[in-house]
Amino acid sequence: MHSEYLPKQIAVPILLVSVCIIAICGILYELLISTISSYFLGSSVFHFSLTIGLFLSFMGLGAYISKFLKDENLLNGFIMIEIWLGFIGGASGSILYSSYALTENYYIYAFVLIAIIGTLVGLEIPVLARIVKHYFDLKETLAQVLSFDYLGALIASVIFPLFLLPYLGFLRTSFFIGLLNLTVGIFNLWLFREQIWLWQRKLILVGMAFVLYVAGFIYAFGISAYFEQFLYQDEIILTEQSPYQRIVVTQWKDDIRLYLNGNLQFCAIDEYRYHESLVHIPLAATPQVKNVLVLGGGDGLAVREILKHSKVEKIHVVDLDQAMTDLGRKHHLFKKLNKNAFDSPKVQIFNQDAHKFLEQTNNFYDLIIIDLPDPNDVNLAKLYTQEFYQLVSRRLSEFGAMVTQSSSPFFAREAFWCINHTLKKVFTNVVPYTVNVPSFGQWGFNMASRRGLNPPNLIQQVQTQLFETSPKKEFHFLNKAVIPTLFVFDEDMSEIPTAINQLNTQKIVHYYEKGWRKWND
Repeated sequence: MHSEYLPKQIAVPILLVSVCIIAICGILYELLISTISSYFLGSSVFHFSLTIGLFLSFMGLGAYISKFLKDENLLNGFIMIEIWLGFIGGASGSILYSSYALTENYYIYAFVLIAIIGTLVGLEIPVLARIVKHYFDLKETLAQVLSFDYLGALIASVIFPLFLLPYLGFLRTSFFIGLLNLTVGIFNLWLFREQIWLWQRKLILVGMAFVLYVAGFIYAFGISAYFEQFLYQDEIILTEQSPYQRIVVTQWKDDIRLYLNGNLQFCAIDEYRYHESLVHIPLAATPQVKNVLVLGGGDGLAVREILKHSKVEKIHVVDLDQAMTDLGRKHHLFKKLNKNAFDSPKVQIFNQDAHKFLEQTNNFYDLIIIDLPDPNDVNLAKLYTQEFYQLVSRRLSEFGAMVTQSSSPFFAREAFWCINHTLKKVFTNVVPYTVNVPSFGQWGFNMASRRGLNPPNLIQQVQTQLFETSPKKEFHFLNKAVIPTLFVFDEDMSEIPTAINQLNTQKIVHYYEKGWRKWND
């Protein structure tokens, strides 16, 4: 490239803006592939670490390859890199979705995508720096290019979690990034057309790809729904990407199922076994329950069970995701399942982080029910730590109790007992119990209090409160005979030694992944 073709005041701003945009795209591809992998396969720390490590390695390979490009081919090479990045990167979301839904080789496809995209991204900056060098000396070139590169990285890291993922979703974000790369290619192709061989033919081909990806952007939700249908047994009736999670609802006849980030949260045909056990055991074991706090439970099913106890006067529901509580409040299927629980004047909803809520509230509660998703990543695992349970303890009234869902003592045995042992670091009395939920398998809970919870007396107290006092409560699962069985753990679910889960260790994530991996492999 020769500087006389374009004046510096025109070429340099265009090239530096291109640096910023391609930096944005490069970071966004890393974040997108990591997030999709975590969505499908869990273990966010593993997939983010692996993706970033591989991506940087292939960027290094791309930077090395860039030295073989001759100076006279730099501009053409840069534009072709952008075109190929836009074409492959824009399709990356669809490729990953289809590979997971239709094949058993997801990691192969993900690795190939990381290799290609990482190498192309690694080529970009060295090539563009050599082009900019025609207008500046080396010191000025490095300062200008790296400044705009880092600025682009900052923008990408902010807009991905705050805007792109919540409002566009996986596939639309993928097409959007691809369109950014194609836009850079098209603009530079037109601007430097006098220096590009067969520029008109290339412009037509890139324009066709651009139109194709605009169509993909517009119909992205339909495309994702098509691929997601392969992931679920039943018909998908609702999908939504909230700022915090992917919400999918399926239906087959009367069986409604809720999935968050691909993980089953409840099945309408047997959810009552879970929620009756979660709510009524601690409620019956705790005297004078007037104020109840539910952490999670945005579907309203736990609140439905709490409202069967007329002595409860106030229920606070804390769920981070307003999209989830809106489903519980407004969607006709959810309202039918939870019997319009959120319409009760006793119920108040807070769309806040559970940890922050406990830190900031001045309220005391007679019962705290923790109905949160399993600790399958560090963001959720912090809500199963000793530090979190200390916050819970401070918000309990003098004779108050808490209960938490604790995953499966059979499928994730170490994780279950890790929760139990962590609670024992905070509470004087901790009692585990378990129930079989057909859609989940054997499931577990841990109840804790600062006062005595002696199982023989506890069983009698629960039986009396639930079945010998008026008004009579309606149950689909619980009866007087089944109560003692909830506190019996078979030998293959019995207590085993574990570490304590703390914020700085997050041991439970390892236990959880280890347990479920054995059954999913």
